[in-house]
Amino acid sequence: MSDWSYLSSLLDRVQSHSTVVGKIWMSVLFLFRIFVLGAAADKVWEDEVTEFYCDSLEPGCANACYNWMFPISYIHYWVLQITFVSTPTLVYLAHAVHIIHKEKKMLERLRDSTAGTVWRKPKYTDDRGKVKITGILFCTYMTQLVFKIILEVGFSVGQIYIIGSVFMVPYFHCTMSPCSHLSGAQCYISRPTEKTIFVIFMLVVSGISVLLNIMEIIYLLCNKRRDARNLLQDQQQGLRPQQCRANQTSSSQFEGTILLPLTGLCKDDKHIDSVSKEKDT
Repeated sequence: MSDWSYLSSLLDRVQSHSTVVGKIWMSVLFLFRIFVLGAAADKVWEDEVTEFYCDSLEPGCANACYNWMFPISYIHYWVLQITFVSTPTLVYLAHAVHIIHKEKKMLERLRDSTAGTVWRKPKYTDDRGKVKITGILFCTYMTQLVFKIILEVGFSVGQIYIIGSVFMVPYFHCTMSPCSHLSGAQCYISRPTEKTIFVIFMLVVSGISVLLNIMEIIYLLCNKRRDARNLLQDQQQGLRPQQCRANQTSSSQFEGTILLPLTGLCKDDKHIDSVSKEKDT
């Protein structure tokens, strides 16, 4: 796990710059991928070369059959997958740190120029210092989620396309050169059942990661829609007192004309009812 310490420290900083679903995705990455890969999966595949045996004495036959069966090591492939899938998150982290640092410098210059009399609230951080995913950060965050989904699906499909079936066979018949084309060689794989379990496990975890990314996209879009709806309601509530005051002013200027406000714009309907009753009498 020491080889993953630097990447783990970088990804740990993303915790304060992501959503709740993003924190769950990070936990899945740490526990079920990096930890399992370093603690267990590496031990399972440590004998994939030493215990690979072919019943042929022809020089180079075993190496050719191994390369035909395993074009790339599962462990190396998963390391590449984790590295590439984590890269969009690290890019977002760098962009978020840059934006927040730039905003802090701008607020400091504004405060110094106005001698502390004008204070502007930061756009990308709240009162507790937590990052708000809005504006350009929202676009960057959504982009990195889309790229992570594409990379996860691409690596999962690529694993099946390059290496083959997820089920490890205990033995197979190989006729690759320099093995004999007539008789070939019978090759045997060590611990095929255990390796099959880990292959399926890593594919399932990759699918869970894709599902969490999709859920996070839906979560962000719902939050953005809710914020837009709340902002529209606040603007409408702010316009209602102004419209009520304008209607009341018009009613006082034109004594013979009664201007009724729109339904729901004014809360003080008693004044309108009293004016109507006076006119009827």
